[in-house]
Amino acid sequence: MGPGSRWIFWGLGCTGIAAWLGVQPIWGAEARAQGADPAQTGSQRADAPRPKRVNGCLPEMQRVSGFCIDRWEVRTETPAGEPLSPFYPPDYRILNKIRKVWVLERPRVGPERARAMPLPPLPAWQKRPFKLRAVSEAGVIPQGYMSYYMAKRACQGAGKRLCRDDEWELACKGRGQTKFPYGADYVAGRCNVFREFHPADVLHLDASSGHRDPRLNLVLENGTDPGLRDTGATSGCVSQWSGGGVYDMVGNLDEWVEDPKGRFRGGFYSRNTRSGCEAKVVTHPAGYFDYSTGTRCCADPH
Repeated sequence: MGPGSRWIFWGLGCTGIAAWLGVQPIWGAEARAQGADPAQTGSQRADAPRPKRVNGCLPEMQRVSGFCIDRWEVRTETPAGEPLSPFYPPDYRILNKIRKVWVLERPRVGPERARAMPLPPLPAWQKRPFKLRAVSEAGVIPQGYMSYYMAKRACQGAGKRLCRDDEWELACKGRGQTKFPYGADYVAGRCNVFREFHPADVLHLDASSGHRDPRLNLVLENGTDPGLRDTGATSGCVSQWSGGGVYDMVGNLDEWVEDPKGRFRGGFYSRNTRSGCEAKVVTHPAGYFDYSTGTRCCADPH
């Protein structure tokens, strides 16, 4: 890639790469790589008092018909509130294997500038056994690299469950039951989908390869716009319901739903789809994961 490239790589937590790129190191980069401080996000520790429910739903959830659904795609943490990196699978055995592969592959794959981009940092404790739970909140990097099984464990760890396919689609279409969260017709840019770049093409010069590279969701378009955006950052992509909305059900990440055969919904940021709330992928088994697969949880009202 020549000097006229429209993409800049942001190596999180790496002052040297930031200086080489001519950008200032940002403290928030470390939080973006490892997850937000639970003391700042209000995430609930296992021994914390349960928050007050609204219409039978936890405050981070929206009541839709007879069920509750997370307003935002989930990040993950341990039951003690330690945030997990959203750039690695939330399973210590699998993430250790993935990291070993990319420690070797990173200096050998893609253009020179991409090869210089470091892997996102990973705390030592996350390389050892841990339990996980899902946390839904605004303004955080959502968890990618999740299989159906990981997504299901995360929701169960939060006292929730994966959404059924029909629940997910109903919530996405909003009160008006339109094809898109914002209305009946596709509007480019309203949701974080159908972006003009593919991170694997940027890093590997091949959009079809290396989809478990931990760096893929760190690629910026035009040097400023992350492919994977913070939860709720795409303000026009809201499925409206009485009392609030549900964010990013189209785009940002594909979202696993309850189907042991494997099914995810909505499309991720570089998927070329205009199917909106009807977008689905059923060609991957439940154990599949890559940088684009995340989830949100549902629950029965209490």
